[in-house]
Amino acid sequence: MTLNFTERGEQWMAAYLFVHFKEKRTPDGEQVYFGISKDGYHWEEVNNGNPVLWSYFGDKGVRDHTIIRTKNNEFVILSTDLSLSYGMLNQYKHSWKEISENGSKYLSMWRSKDLIHWDTQKLIHLGEDDFGCLWAPDMIYDRKKDDYIIHWSSSHKNDHYTKKAIYYSRTKNFETFSAPKLLYEKADSGVIDSAMYEENGHYYLFVKSEAAPATMILLRSDSPTGPFERIEAFDQSMSLLQQGMYEAPTAVKAKDGNWLLFLDYYGIAAEEQVYVPFISNQLSEGVFTRSDESFSFPYGFKHGTILEITNDEYTRLQTFTKKPSDY
Repeated sequence: MTLNFTERGEQWMAAYLFVHFKEKRTPDGEQVYFGISKDGYHWEEVNNGNPVLWSYFGDKGVRDHTIIRTKNNEFVILSTDLSLSYGMLNQYKHSWKEISENGSKYLSMWRSKDLIHWDTQKLIHLGEDDFGCLWAPDMIYDRKKDDYIIHWSSSHKNDHYTKKAIYYSRTKNFETFSAPKLLYEKADSGVIDSAMYEENGHYYLFVKSEAAPATMILLRSDSPTGPFERIEAFDQSMSLLQQGMYEAPTAVKAKDGNWLLFLDYYGIAAEEQVYVPFISNQLSEGVFTRSDESFSFPYGFKHGTILEITNDEYTRLQTFTKKPSDY
């Protein structure tokens, strides 16, 4: 989730950055990739479609990226510390259950002042040892408390790792973090892949429900830490989709005033997985219309987050290239 800098002028709504990975069976897919767009609808690759950042620590692979621009104009990327390319055939024994229970208790983090030069990758420990793997982080700025909320999904030893819920931690500087607390749990199923946005003083939380229904749901609250209530109109929009085939919601408000929602479609071979796009006038209405023909991508983006950037930042990224020796 990004800060909204529209109060600083139109240049803060000039373009968009999509931080994502690629679903591949080789280690180069589970790294950090950038896509850019002038309108949020039509996207182009950065660095000739090659990774911008490479993970050398932890699982040596990263997925489920999120990015934020802080109030000090610093950029922070957080990612799930997980490599299926290496781990699924190795320490995880071909078992998603093994990953869920015994995967990394860390998130990978990079920081930058300009989106080009990044600090060395750092692993941050947010969960307790009783947590399972920490999945799919997201971030949002809390204006009232002047800090940042990091939220993610995880299972927990308390219920024998049977059901995932959404947890959160607070930070002011991305150096020290509060003890994790429960943000949202669903009584009849696990939930994963949380993404939160603010609109007109209300907070909207997209999550993937793992059952009943096995698709996205949308929640609303007056506070970024809840309690949350479900928006039933969104259930109707999602009822048109095949169950159990979509995840990783991410959204952005485009310059034309529309909210653009992207859902990760994984019910197909890895090389063919794509984002499926939807459009809505307002988050509060919860009504999203699928509109594949309105969007274009250079390749299959996978589980990422969109950040508003300036024209200058867009131009720098458009011409950015990285040699193999630069990694």
